[in-house]
Amino acid sequence: MEKRKNSKKDPIESILGIDAIFATITAIASSLVLFIIAGILFTLISQSWLSIKSFGIFGFIFSTEWDPVKKIFGAAASIYGTLITTGFAMLIAVPSAIGIAIFVTEIAPNKLKGIIGSAIELLAAIPSIIFGMWGLFTLAPIMSDYIEPAIAATLGRIPIIGAVFSGATLGIDLFTASIILSIMILPFTASVSRDAFNLTPSIVKESAYAMGATQWEVIRDVVIPFSKRGVFGGIILSLGRALGETMAVAFVLGNNHQITASLFNAAATITVTLANEFTEANSDIYLSSLFYLALILFVMSFVILAIAKYFLVKSRHE
Repeated sequence: MEKRKNSKKDPIESILGIDAIFATITAIASSLVLFIIAGILFTLISQSWLSIKSFGIFGFIFSTEWDPVKKIFGAAASIYGTLITTGFAMLIAVPSAIGIAIFVTEIAPNKLKGIIGSAIELLAAIPSIIFGMWGLFTLAPIMSDYIEPAIAATLGRIPIIGAVFSGATLGIDLFTASIILSIMILPFTASVSRDAFNLTPSIVKESAYAMGATQWEVIRDVVIPFSKRGVFGGIILSLGRALGETMAVAFVLGNNHQITASLFNAAATITVTLANEFTEANSDIYLSSLFYLALILFVMSFVILAIAKYFLVKSRHE
């Protein structure tokens, strides 16, 4: 009998064994992410090393010349296009997305909440190439014939702002690309913000109403402050999507490696340059320069998201 009792496994020891296996598996999975990132970084650096030695870091980043024939390459125009399209798209998408989330959670009737919520999720599921084709064949002609001429005739005549809205209104430009990009990233911020707003305790809002607060005051002073971290997370998610978007922007941006003050001119972004020219790279330095662009985009994304994460963590301690 004693041998049988001793042969039985202790339930606590079994649980501890399972926990150890589970901890090992999760640790391996977490470490795998770091190895993948390190592998991508190593590949980008090794493949772009020829361009790094030829043009240097600052020489490549601040040079606007991109001439495959002369084998002279610079990333300034592509970096500029990436930052302008991303920044302008965020400027349009973020206020619109937060407004949609507020309407769905606080104002809309119950019948409309499900319909609008499903529409937002459906918009997020549309492939980027569909946005690009729609932008090229539908939005670009509308921008060229109606919207951009109206903006040029009004805002384009203002002394300082006019430089931003001047030039030929062809519809294939930074402005149209930013509009397409803002439509693509809007559902991400809207969905996350909606979920964050729904987490606001009802008793807190009801207490504010009981004290005589209006609906606007409840939204401004209760809902938004309580949900600001979730909203900020949705913004960062959209920012990451905007930085890496390729096909939708490639259809309506053109491929002009120049820095221009006007949003009505064609331009280039890092992702569009990679998509359009990777198969045309017929020399080692050309291919290495494209990898160098990819490395810069990788670092840009890491730095921007790291800064956003810093402010997010900082807000938790306030």
